[in-house]
Amino acid sequence: MLSMQQWQAAQKETAPAWRLLDTGYQNGALNMGIDEAILLAHAAGTVPPTLRFYGWQPRAVSLGYFQHAHQEIDFDACAAQGIDIVRRLTGGRAVLHSAELTYSIVLSEAYPGLPPSITASYQYLSQGLLAGIQKLGLDARLTMPAAAYSLRRHTPASAACFDSPSHYELTVQGRKLIGSAQVRKQGLILQHGSILLDFDPAELTGIFNLKTDAQLRMQDLLRRRVISLKEALGRLPAYAEVRDALIAGFTTALQLELQPGALTTAELQQAQLLAREKYGQAAWLTKR
Repeated sequence: MLSMQQWQAAQKETAPAWRLLDTGYQNGALNMGIDEAILLAHAAGTVPPTLRFYGWQPRAVSLGYFQHAHQEIDFDACAAQGIDIVRRLTGGRAVLHSAELTYSIVLSEAYPGLPPSITASYQYLSQGLLAGIQKLGLDARLTMPAAAYSLRRHTPASAACFDSPSHYELTVQGRKLIGSAQVRKQGLILQHGSILLDFDPAELTGIFNLKTDAQLRMQDLLRRRVISLKEALGRLPAYAEVRDALIAGFTTALQLELQPGALTTAELQQAQLLAREKYGQAAWLTKR
């Protein structure tokens, strides 16, 4: 019987090349529109599996698909600070996209070598993230499921994504550096996540509907659970430096052929439509 590693190696021989995108800095609605447009294009067979890097301008809060918007987020505080609010296709908790590099991956559940289960596919795709962060010179590790469950059992959950590690998310010095989320639709996978270049706990807690004492407690918790690349490296790395390290990590760890490309005209038009008529609409944002 073949081992998992042997099976994946055999499957990789038939794996297609991936498209590599860097779409730069966009607003929250358009960023989510682009992710979904790529998903739809890959479903139609018009584009290959895609690894995308991007940033956010202006800053934005992205809510998990099932989160309650007004119950958890202080809309007035966000408006006063010029922070957009958008709802993701993926689940999980709220993320403040500020000083970060974001990645997204779109591929088929039937992609050669990809394990079928959600947790195993997280582990598989996270190998690229792990190798990339290690190329920056950091002792990065993936959290194990048992450790993640143990932490969650003994500590209260909050509305913030980065307050605890989940399955196969990447940590440095035992603290979370990358937060990821995945959704599966019609046989396809969209996984995206935030790589913290810098991190300010007070900036994050200020977006939530929390009293001052609760914000301070949450800030203390986040300082113990979260780490940024700036803190880990002792310097603030550039967006391009981290992107290039991750490209190298995905290429080597997953044995990918990454071909630089661009959004197709149809994808861009679809993304703009989705940003305007879905992600930029109150009906989508406040559906919960």
